[in-house]
Amino acid sequence: MEFNSIEYIFFLAFVFFLFYFLDKRWQRVLLLVASYVFYSYWNVKYLFLIVGITLISYETAKLISKNTKNKKKILIGGITILVFTLFIFKYFNFFINIIFDIANTDKSKIGIDCFNIILPVGISFYIFQAISYVVDVYKGSVLAEKDILNYALYITFFPQLVAGPIERAENIIPQFKKKHDFDYEQITNGMIFIVWGLFKKMVVADELAVYVDTVYGNVTAYTGFTLVIATIMFAIQIYCDFSGYSDIAIGSAKLFGVELMKNFNAPYLASSMHEFWKRWHISLSQWLRDYIYIPLGGGRKGKIMKNINLLIVFLISGLWHGADLTYIVWGGG
Repeated sequence: MEFNSIEYIFFLAFVFFLFYFLDKRWQRVLLLVASYVFYSYWNVKYLFLIVGITLISYETAKLISKNTKNKKKILIGGITILVFTLFIFKYFNFFINIIFDIANTDKSKIGIDCFNIILPVGISFYIFQAISYVVDVYKGSVLAEKDILNYALYITFFPQLVAGPIERAENIIPQFKKKHDFDYEQITNGMIFIVWGLFKKMVVADELAVYVDTVYGNVTAYTGFTLVIATIMFAIQIYCDFSGYSDIAIGSAKLFGVELMKNFNAPYLASSMHEFWKRWHISLSQWLRDYIYIPLGGGRKGKIMKNINLLIVFLISGLWHGADLTYIVWGGG
């Protein structure tokens, strides 16, 4: 169910109108059921996956909070399961293909084709949220959530399930615990975000994509000036595409009284690359900083280690965007 589809508009409207007739607990139940329906629209078989990730991370955090002696081992075990799950579903085929290409072997002859797994939608987003929650409980920055309903909703909340932003438990779980009454101003702001996001996605990004795909699909047929124009349009296209989805997510959440973090802040107006990455996909940049770069040592261990840590972060960022060598090169570059 794409954000820019008629199905999503009707789905959102139905959930919205029902939401404000319910009390606090049933509001949360409705949002959780709606989130599972939303996720099932792509492939109902993967409901077990998101439910499994929810239960594993929920129980891991509970064990960490109760077991001060072995909490580091529990943390490592929980994160290992989460990362391994992400690897299997998103990266296994990619690395298997590389290995067999290097070995010049036809994997179909030995039955490896049976491992061609369909990528579950949104898996990077909700596993990253699960990891951040478990780590934050370990560090003591948040308490382990006792109500499984609140935590399940944190993992599956449909407005940001497949396109972000990558939220933190300390921001979003407390919002689920409140009773949300009809707020005309907030709902109006939410609708403005949705309309603006749809405009950026459908009017700007999708229209520019026609020109960009035409030129990039046959680069030898065009002059240098045309390629420059196509490159500029591509930069605008990817920004409007991604930020458009983020605006729709933020607007959709506002309809239910939930405030998501800002994910883009005029990145093309940045005065440096460092500032650009602070403005582009803010939730991912902050996640990589807080859960990869700083734990690796950040810039505290000298310039060489700082550069190595930055390279690791950007390689992970590249892989996060997709299981493909082009993304690895982009991240490493």
